[in-house]
Order: sequence, then structure tokens, then C-alpha cells
Amino acid sequence: MSSDTSKMPWAEQEFGKARTQAILQAISSIFQRQPRTLLPLHAVRSRILVRGQHYLGLQSVRLDRIVGSEGRALEFDRHFLPRTGHTKARWMNIILASLPGRHLPPIEVYKLGAVYFIRDGNHRVSVARRQGQVEIDAYVTKLATDVVVRPELTASNLVHLEEQSDFLEWTNLARVRCSITIEVSMLGGYLDLIGHINRHRTALSSERGYEVAPDEATAHWYDTVYLPVINRIRHSNVMQRERGMTEAELFLAVLAYGDRQCAQGVELTLTQAAEQYIAHVPRPTLLCRLWTRLRS
Repeated sequence: MSSDTSKMPWAEQEFGKARTQAILQAISSIFQRQPRTLLPLHAVRSRILVRGQHYLGLQSVRLDRIVGSEGRALEFDRHFLPRTGHTKARWMNIILASLPGRHLPPIEVYKLGAVYFIRDGNHRVSVARRQGQVEIDAYVTKLATDVVVRPELTASNLVHLEEQSDFLEWTNLARVRCSITIEVSMLGGYLDLIGHINRHRTALSSERGYEVAPDEATAHWYDTVYLPVINRIRHSNVMQRERGMTEAELFLAVLAYGDRQCAQGVELTLTQAAEQYIAHVPRPTLLCRLWTRLRS
């Protein structure tokens, strides 16, 4: 007890440094346009379909993959620096308990895609990051979802996550074709894909003389419409020329190109539209290629 008392000024100083760092980080985030706040778990779960959860046990979790909290998202910033002074007493107790020879229990987290949300242990994570730890022991519960959740997740792109979740739920694509990834960052892009699948189902039903089931139509669209175009894109260098666009966005670009040609009286198959679109995408200049190489 007397040892803890003698260490109190040091612990208070460490908390003060963490608060100062939080202020500086907030200013830096404004200019660098980096995420500043932790994500509340309820805000994420309300946007996407979680199909269930199961316990994974004790694991080592990377601290930089923890992006949110179940109940204390307002008390810490994205780097788990304390945003207010009212966490001071608890924070100081934790840092004293983390001294050599002491033992802190593992934290508890939810795993969602590639990121984690704290169920219990927010102050322990804050102190661990302050002390330069890279990983922390955690009891992990996985939340099962079909959407792609990356460490770059922020509050501003939750709407894109919601659209992807709605798309996968409506099409059931993650079930009829496992281990696929269709990502669209532009708003409304998933609705365009749903519209194309609907039109494909209508045409397929007309061709076969009976109403094709939604799952069957979705699988047929993916195998015979979407995937051939994506394979052509993958075998070209258009991804390098259209940096920043996903495969699904390039597919939508091919559709838009075909529609423009049709409006001008030129009928193209989807394969022809893909070939012409790829051929018409301008090649990067020498300066752009050099700049890209320097950045990488």
C-alpha cells in the first residue's frame, strides 16, 4: 500500500501526459483527417446484420485493431487516450496495477470482422497503449456477419457498411456463393447492383418459362454475368489505371459505359462493353507512374 502511495505522483504525471497527448492528437486528426473517436458498438450493430455470436476463448489481440467500445466510447479517443478528467482515478489505479510484479486480468472484447470492440477493460487498453504495448490478452467473442469490416472503419463510413449488409441480406449472396467479396464505396452502388440482379432474374425467368427463385437467379447472375467481367478486369491493368476503385465499382462503370453506348444507338454485350471500357481508360502518364512508385 505504501508502495502505491509513493507511486501516486508518477501515476498522476502519466495521466497528465496522456491527457495532453489526447489534446494534441485531436488537433492533429483535424488536419490529417484521421478518425478521432471510438465507435460505439450499438451504433455499428444497428447498421448491420449480425447472424449470431460464439466464444473464441483467450487470445492475443492487437491493440491497434480495437476501434470501439460497448459502453465507454465517449471517454476515450480512437487511440484510447482519456478525453476527460473524470477517468483519472480509475486510470491511475490501473497503471499502478500494471507495474512489474502485478497482474491484470485479460480484457473482454467482441470481434467483428477484422476489428474489436471492448466489452470490459477500456482503462486497461488505454494504459497498455500508453505503455507502448502492441498486443493484449483478451477473452474474445466473435460476432458473425457477412460484411467486410476493416480497421479503417469510422463513423462516417458506417452508411456504406449498412448498404453492404442490406445488399448481402437481400441477395443472400454470401450463402449461395461463399467466400466472395463485393465492395462498393459510392452511395447507391449496392442498389444499382440489386437492380441489375432483379433485371437478370426477370430475363432469366422469361427465357426459362418459369419464375426463377431469387437465390438461383443471384447465383446465375454472379457466375455468368458478374464474374466474367471481373475476370476480364483482373486480367487487364485497369485496376492500376483506375486506382481507388474496387472490382465491383469497375463492374458498375462497365454497366454505365454500356448504357451510354446504347443511348447513342450502339448495342453492346456486357463482354463487349467491358473490352471497350478497359481499352478507353486512359493509361497513367510517366509522371503519375513515378509518383505512384515513390508513394509505394
